[in-house]
This record gives sequence, C-alpha cells and structure tokens, in this order.
Amino acid sequence: MDDKQINQTAESFEKKTNRISWSGKLAFVLASAGSAIGLGNLWRFPYLAAKYGGSCFLIVYIILGFTFGISLLLLETALGRKTGMSVIEAFQHYGKKYKIIGILGSIVPFIITPYYCVIGGWVVKYMFSYVTDGSAALADGGGYFTSFITSPDFSFVFMGIFMLVTVLIVAFAKNGAIEKANFIMLPALFVMAIAITIYIAMQPGAADGIAYYLIPDFSRLSPELFISALGQIFFSFSLAMGIMVTYGSYLNKKDSLTTSCAQVTGCNILIAILGGFIVVPSAFVAMGGAEAVMAKGGPSLMFVTLPTVFDSMGAVAPVIGFVFFLLVLFAALTSSISLVETLVSILEDTLKWERKRSMIVVIIYLFVVGTFVNSGYNFLSFIAPLGEGSSLLDLFDFVSNTVLMPIVALLTCIFVGYIIKPKELIDEIKISSPFKLEKAWVVMIKFVCPVLVVITLVAYVAAQFGFFSM
Repeated sequence: MDDKQINQTAESFEKKTNRISWSGKLAFVLASAGSAIGLGNLWRFPYLAAKYGGSCFLIVYIILGFTFGISLLLLETALGRKTGMSVIEAFQHYGKKYKIIGILGSIVPFIITPYYCVIGGWVVKYMFSYVTDGSAALADGGGYFTSFITSPDFSFVFMGIFMLVTVLIVAFAKNGAIEKANFIMLPALFVMAIAITIYIAMQPGAADGIAYYLIPDFSRLSPELFISALGQIFFSFSLAMGIMVTYGSYLNKKDSLTTSCAQVTGCNILIAILGGFIVVPSAFVAMGGAEAVMAKGGPSLMFVTLPTVFDSMGAVAPVIGFVFFLLVLFAALTSSISLVETLVSILEDTLKWERKRSMIVVIIYLFVVGTFVNSGYNFLSFIAPLGEGSSLLDLFDFVSNTVLMPIVALLTCIFVGYIIKPKELIDEIKISSPFKLEKAWVVMIKFVCPVLVVITLVAYVAAQFGFFSM
C-alpha cells in the first residue's frame, strides 16, 4: 500500500469515530510500554531471576518475550486497530456469538483495577514514609507494613490518593493527558532505574551480585524455570485484559504495528532486567547473597525485604528508598492509567455512553470495590477465601490473573487462528508496514501460543492449590 492509500485509510478511520487517538507511534509505544511495565517487573522478575540462576532465567525470559509475548501483543493490537473498538465490540464486530470472548476479556480489568489501586496506595505510603519516618522505621521485618495495611484509616487514604491521580489523568485523556503523563513518567522511570543501578553497582559486594545475575547457571534449567518465565511474560505484558485491544483501537493506520510491538516488548523486558540489576546486587551488598530475594516475591519482597536491604546502606538509605519507590509509583501509575482508560472505553463503546458518564461510573466502581478489597486487611480480615492467610486481594488476583486471563488468551488465539483466520489481521498489519515474519506469526498463533497458554493456566492453578511448586 502506497503513502496516498495509507493516508486515505487513516482519514477514513478518523472520520468514522470520535474516539481518542494517539498523536503518533511514539505516544502509542510509551503508553503501551507504560501499561506493560508494572509492579510485576519490579517485585516478581528479580525474585524469579534470583531463584532460577540469574541469566539462565533471563535468557529463557527474553526468548519467550520475543516469540510468545510479542505474538499475542501484535494480535491484540491489530485486532483493536482493525475494528476501532474496545474489547467487547471488537469481538462482536465479527458476530454476536463471539461477544462472549470480549465480555470475559472485559471482566479482567474490572477485577484487576480496584485491587491494583490498593497496592498503588501502599507504594505511595512507602514513598512518603522514607521522607517522614526514615528508612529504619520501614526495615522492621514486616511490622510497619502489617500495621499500615491493617489500619482502617491510613490504608484507605493512600488508596484514595493513588486512585485520584489515576482518574484525573484519564479524565483529561482527550486533551492528551495520558500521552503527557507517559512522556514524563516513562523516561523518568528509566533514568531513575539506571541511576539506582549504577549506584548499587559501585557498592562493595555488588560485583558478586552482578556476577550471580549475569553468569548463567544452567544447572537451574528445569520445567519450573520455563513455566515461571512463561508466566512472567504472560502476566507482565498487559495481555488478555482488553488493554492492548483498546490502545490498538486508538492507533493511526499509518503507524507500523510490527515495529511498535517490538519496541513495547523491548521496553518491558529492559525495565525487568534493570529491576533485577537493582534488587539482586542490592541483596549481595546488604546481606552477602541472594537468599533474601529468593525467599519470596511479590509484596513481601517489595515492602518487607527491600526496605531492610536499603536500610543497611547507611546514610543514603532514605534517598535510595525514596527514589526506588518513586520509580515503582511511576510504574504502577502507567499501568493503572491503562486499566482505567480500558474500563472507560469499554463502557463508552458497549453501552454507547458519553465519556463523562462512563468516567463517573468507573470512579464510583473503583472506590466501592477498592474499599471492599482494602477491607480484606482490616474490617473483613476474617475472610480467607483461598485458605488460611489469604485475603480478598488474593482472591481477586487469582480469579483475574490465574484463571480468566489464560482462558481469554486461549479463546482469542482460537478465534483468530481458526475462526476469522490469521489473514484478517495480517492484512491489517500490512497496511502500515511489511510483515516479514508472517508465517512464523501464524504458527505461533495457531499452534504454539495456545499450548503455552494452557501450560500457564494448568501450572498456576495447580501451584495455587499446592499441587505444583514454582
């Protein structure tokens, strides 16, 4: 397709819809990368890298990212741009009977967003606490964290602060607020990550941590490593939750889908690698080994282990802690912005509501459900839906991430691979750029990705109930 035809296609697309559109490819890449770069890159990837032999895990992760991850990313983005709609309408575009796939996909962000705001509130609290309370107060083995999340006052306040910042940015999306926020936060995130990495690398003992992280230990190769890397790719790429379909629907027909998705994949992998460079050598500097990082990922690593690690760094500990949690805040905000924007877009497209009305409903929903989830640590702490020690947040995370997302991804692969056929999206991809890996992509979507998604689903459900160890 020549430039004149591309321009005519783009103009026709813009006339058909009053939807938000990206100002250019860079805006899409930054927004999509911001969505993918979230808490998982900073609290789960370093844990897995430490547990599975450093770059041994890293090599598998990169390979899966540029095969499995990018294939699904390209599929969802192309589907969004092809239909010009968010996830429910995108599937219904091909027939009402396929609407159910979109409905399942839309349920995911409606479950994830409220509890993501709860965790975002924790990040805000810790960032401020390094200024108000100092590093020593946070490095007490988990007492500070437990006291905060079980507080019926402060935990709700900081959740509200995080929600407010997110919804304000999304509320002004048509004025370019999302683009402006990502233009500021993504570069700042990378600068802070690199700065902390360089500082940690210069500390005594860091060289051993860097060697542990970069020199592969192939004795650690195992099915568990592969499945863990697979899960990390799947859960950290903003897949199967309607985000990339929505963001793809805002993308101009002139902008290359293939290069855009490759850049998003590269940014996501890069920040995960930097997260490992921050966390793993830090453990060697503070404790002489990676055992503290290997002990547990997730909130425990972020809010219990790392404050202890930072506190051992002496006078600079408050600065390191503040900058690190500011970095984490930016990562959390860029992800929450994409989630809230997806919710608003779903209501706009499916119910034909004005954006203002959709925005108000989403705000009310987030506040009500977020308050319910947050109450699982205080007022409703007696509820343990997944067994002793579990919370409402754990339940929401299990249903959305572990169960629904793989199911939606599997149905999407089947839908594109065998119902509408890959050529439907290949033609869309070729509007803006050549597609040299067309045949490989078809093989991935029809055969490889469905198998890997099923493995992810079975393994993580089994792990939740103690039948499999990861």
